Amino acid sequence: MSSELLNALEALEKQKGISRDVLIEAIEAALVTAYKRNFNQAQNVRVDLNLDTGTMLVYSRKDVVEEVEDERLQISLEDATTINPAYEIGDVVEEEVTPRNFGRIAAQTAKQVVTQRVREAERGLVFEEFVDRADDIVNGIVERMDARNLYVGLGKVEAVLPQTEQMPNESYQPHERIKVYITKVERTTRGPQVFVSRTHPGLLRRLFETEVPEIYDGIVEIKSIAREAGDRSKISVMAHREDIDPVGSCVGSKGARVQTIVNELSGEKIDIVEWSEEPVTFVANALSPSKVLDVQVNEEEKSTTVVVPDYQLSLAIGKRGQNARLAAKLTGWKIDIKSETDAREMGIYPNPDADIELTDSGEEADDFDFYDEKE
Repeated sequence: MSSELLNALEALEKQKGISRDVLIEAIEAALVTAYKRNFNQAQNVRVDLNLDTGTMLVYSRKDVVEEVEDERLQISLEDATTINPAYEIGDVVEEEVTPRNFGRIAAQTAKQVVTQRVREAERGLVFEEFVDRADDIVNGIVERMDARNLYVGLGKVEAVLPQTEQMPNESYQPHERIKVYITKVERTTRGPQVFVSRTHPGLLRRLFETEVPEIYDGIVEIKSIAREAGDRSKISVMAHREDIDPVGSCVGSKGARVQTIVNELSGEKIDIVEWSEEPVTFVANALSPSKVLDVQVNEEEKSTTVVVPDYQLSLAIGKRGQNARLAAKLTGWKIDIKSETDAREMGIYPNPDADIELTDSGEEADDFDFYDEKE
């Protein structure tokens, strides 16, 4: 083995981060293949590489048996003991069989195999790096696009952003920097395949963890997320300390924190509401920015009937039913919204069994809600 090859091994180990043992194993396997192919040999052989001297030797391996059936693979006990009296049945006898011109032929034949093994090792390292980053947010650069997918460069790998995971209100340009959420990482014959998303609720969660220190530190917790990407989202939050305002923490001073996230999501509106274990309070909060007069709960059907002022009915339902739909996703409860007039005519309002007095949930929304009441 030439000193140039040894230097190349050291360079690969430093530059690619591939263990020298992996590279040596690849070369040894390639040399075994080269020996059998070029010298028409079928016996078992082992190649020994000496990194100190730069030499490579080929050894045939034969099993010690009582009766020889294949001279290429076996040797009799009698012949084995002439080499070394200590040999017994079942031992393996090794004998050097290195051809004189083996180095030149081996170098030519092994090159492609070694290159493939190095490529596989690199792919394995990349896979291990990104498989641990699933459900995480990363920065990428738009590299190219086709009719179905967008391809985002993440350094060592090119991630796939399917059309279904792209924001409908966004257009992407080559070399543009974007934040994406890693949904899954797969090992394929072409190497690791990373799939990312701009529409996944996890992207919104990670953005808040990045922008809100209280969430990152675990003082404030995001309990649930309902998202219609590119248009509107709702998140519910709670604080694990009484002196912390969970909604205010997410909003930030003059709305700076949430506005940063809104900008990152190309203007997607975000409602932040306080989570509650009481469905009456939680559902009322979730319908923000609408005012809620009453929430009646059906535990068996996990449904609620919500009464709102007549002039707030369209706001509570939202454009194309979006506000009510997101509130239902956020809370996990079915929500049937009634106007005050209809509720009175149906005899369900005022509710004589109500034991919780609701506050005007719309008042708190003014500071953090980006909803246009004209909708």
